[in-house]
Amino acid sequence: MVNTEVTIGKLTLKNPVMTASGTFGYGEEYSEFVDLSRLGALVVKGISLKPMEGNPPPRISETPCGMLNAIGLQNIGLKKFINEKLPFIKGFDTCLIVNILGRTIDEYVRLSTELEASGLSAIELNVSCPNVKSGGIEFGTSQKALGRLTRKVRKAFKGTLIVKLSPKVSDIREFARLSEAEGADAISLINTVPAMAINIKTRMPVLSNVTGGLSGPAIKPIALRMVWEVASAVKIPIIGMGGIMNASDAIEFILAGATGVAVGTSNFRNPASVIEIIDGIESYMRENGIKHIKELIRGIIC
Repeated sequence: MVNTEVTIGKLTLKNPVMTASGTFGYGEEYSEFVDLSRLGALVVKGISLKPMEGNPPPRISETPCGMLNAIGLQNIGLKKFINEKLPFIKGFDTCLIVNILGRTIDEYVRLSTELEASGLSAIELNVSCPNVKSGGIEFGTSQKALGRLTRKVRKAFKGTLIVKLSPKVSDIREFARLSEAEGADAISLINTVPAMAINIKTRMPVLSNVTGGLSGPAIKPIALRMVWEVASAVKIPIIGMGGIMNASDAIEFILAGATGVAVGTSNFRNPASVIEIIDGIESYMRENGIKHIKELIRGIIC
């Protein structure tokens, strides 16, 4: 028997595996294939105050080692999420983390307070989406803006506050330290990497948005390096993500410093991958005589 329980802020997760926002919807479709109660946490698709249509198609394209997307944060809006999606998700025995996004600090604050009033105990600040023209990544690439946003939301929200960082910065450790100093309970990283593809027959960009975010195995070495760097810069828990396709990938992130891991692109290839990763981590622990997952966290030997 191995113990995979981890603590992220005020949350206690039965295992370190969660879904990456934007890749698992609101859990409904996947519930036909996956026992959501086995997840350490379910991180739902990003929510804004008002519904957003996202970018026009085409907005997804497969790449040799991953996926390029420019969804543009399409979502149903806060009111519909609370009234129609939240009751379904609450029926499962897993932690729930809601990814939130806004164009202004006031929008982030209002989202966090209204979600807290509806019984939500954990939010993830999306400050790193590369596929919208305003808000989001504007906070994630300015230390001054990120500091003000984190401070304001921290003051308004008493639950677990996670800040999702962008790889589009010169030194991600500085943004991690700032988030910790302003009251974040945890940091998640990385979001997709800005990228593009061109159709040589039409000579046009593959995506209508021209550029998009690259995810999947292609960015795993980048994400892993950033998790390792941030682990030396902060004391709060790190949620690592970026190209985690199997249990071996997840264990690498945990050894590099992640307390939790989020699975994204792999969900599109294999809806059951999150469960297979949970099982794989447990098998690895049994085979290597590791009784508690904490023995692996930040366990890299350099």
